[in-house]
Amino acid sequence: MRKNTKLTAAALATAGLALGLTACGTSSDPSSATGDGAKADGSKPLVVAASPVPHADILKFVKDNLAAKAGLKLEVKEFTDYVLPNTATQQGQVDANYFQHKPYLDDFNAKNKTDIVPVVNVHLEPLGLYSKKVKALTDLKAGQTVAVPNDTTNEGRALQLLAANGLIKLKDGVGTSAKLSDITDKKGLEFKELEAATVPRALNDVDAAVINGNYALEADLKPAKDALALEKAEGNPYANFLAVKRGNENDPRVRKLAELLNSPEVKKFIADTYDGSVIPAFGKPAA
Repeated sequence: MRKNTKLTAAALATAGLALGLTACGTSSDPSSATGDGAKADGSKPLVVAASPVPHADILKFVKDNLAAKAGLKLEVKEFTDYVLPNTATQQGQVDANYFQHKPYLDDFNAKNKTDIVPVVNVHLEPLGLYSKKVKALTDLKAGQTVAVPNDTTNEGRALQLLAANGLIKLKDGVGTSAKLSDITDKKGLEFKELEAATVPRALNDVDAAVINGNYALEADLKPAKDALALEKAEGNPYANFLAVKRGNENDPRVRKLAELLNSPEVKKFIADTYDGSVIPAFGKPAA
C-alpha cells in the first residue's frame, strides 16, 4: 500500500510540474532536452532545480555575487522532494539539478531508466540522529521508535549510522543498500519508515529520527550541535553535486556554474553560513 501511494503521488506531482512549466513557460534551452549541451545557447539562463536549504541558498549566493561577472544568467527553481528535480532534468524542463549524492542518483537512474550524470561535487550534509525526548544515545531503550527515511539509499545510510553508533547490528557487507530486513539485532527498537522530507515533522511523534542534513536545517535543527549522532566527513561518499542529463555536461553554462560552485568564494560562504552543518566537498564526483 505504501509503495502504491508513493508512486501515485509522484506521478501526480510530475504531471502537475509538467503542466505548470508548460503554462508558465521555461527559459531552459531546448538543446538541453536533446542531450546536445555543447550547442546550448550560452546567452540564455541556466535553469537549475534545487532543494531549498542549502542547495538553493548556495546557488542564490552564486547568482547574486558571482554569476554576472562570469557571464552566466542563472535561474533557481526550488523543489521540496527528491523525485521531481531528476524527472524535470530528464525531461528538459530544467537544465540541471543540485540536491543529491551519488548512491541516490545511481539508484534513481536504475529504477526510473533516467540518464542523469554528476558534474561536480559541492558539499556534504552529514546525516544525523535527532530527538526531542532523549538527550543521549544511551537513553534510547528497547520499545522506543526511531524514524528513518524510506528511500533506498538514505534508509541504508541511516541504518549504517545507527549501526556505527551501536544502536543496531547489520548483516555483514550490506553497505549503503541496507534495509530493515538486514538488521540482525534491533536492540528492541522499533522503526518507522517515512519519506525523507516528512521525517522532521514526525520528530514529536517518535523517540528519535534520522534526518537528512538539508531537511534538518529547514527544521531549524543545527546538525553540528543538536544531533545525538552525526556522520563523519572523512571518506564520506555522500557529497552533493551539480547534475545534468547525459550529453549536457559540456553546456558552456553548466561548465561556468561548476567552476563557480567550486570557487573560494563559495567555500567561504558555506563555512560562514552553516558553521560545520554543511561542509565543502569540492572536486570530481566518484565514478
